[in-house]
Amino acid sequence: MSPSYRFHDRREAGRLLATELKHLEQEDPLILALPRGGVPVAYEIAKALHAELDLLIVRKLGAPGHNELGIGAVIDGAHPQLVLNQSARQLGASERYIRAEMDRQLQEIDRRRYMYRGNRPLPDATGRTVIIVDDGIATGGTVRAALRGLRASRPRRLVLAVPVSARDTAAQLADECDELVCLLMPEPFHAVSAHYLDFAQTTDREVIDLLASAESFANTGAGATP
Repeated sequence: MSPSYRFHDRREAGRLLATELKHLEQEDPLILALPRGGVPVAYEIAKALHAELDLLIVRKLGAPGHNELGIGAVIDGAHPQLVLNQSARQLGASERYIRAEMDRQLQEIDRRRYMYRGNRPLPDATGRTVIIVDDGIATGGTVRAALRGLRASRPRRLVLAVPVSARDTAAQLADECDELVCLLMPEPFHAVSAHYLDFAQTTDREVIDLLASAESFANTGAGATP
């Protein structure tokens, strides 16, 4: 695939990624999408691999008095995980502050999770092949936190799949997973949106509809196309 290739939209990117992930179909993988943009990509992968699709919600923890500065992240799942940056203590984050900030972000995760998927039980990644999917990676901070947090849940195999990524970021993230599948690593990179013809914002309604449609994939190998 040419470095100058541009995906029509996220759904096309997902179909192209799925062909590179077919070797994992027999492992009954769990596909976890980073919402919202990762969901249309992951939907096509789950459909092609007859796999379970769910969400992996990551929320940044802000530094005391400087919420824009990230000191870590909390990662959703059957066993929520906290990933702290080395700078957390230097930025004045005490244990009490970290716990309060984590609880606040978990409440927001709960709110978003219920909005997107209702009360369905969360999938357990322990012992499974897990494929984390996003629509592209620039700096990789959120994805890195997701990989580290999910690793703590002890999956059997951890795979990162994205249509496009900055080359140096992909090289760094390769050390955080067992397999990295990326279709494009253009130089210069510019931005994720530059590699899509249609990069319209994924809506909450689209996320809800795609998750509902994907419920049948792992059981019947087919699903309705919304």
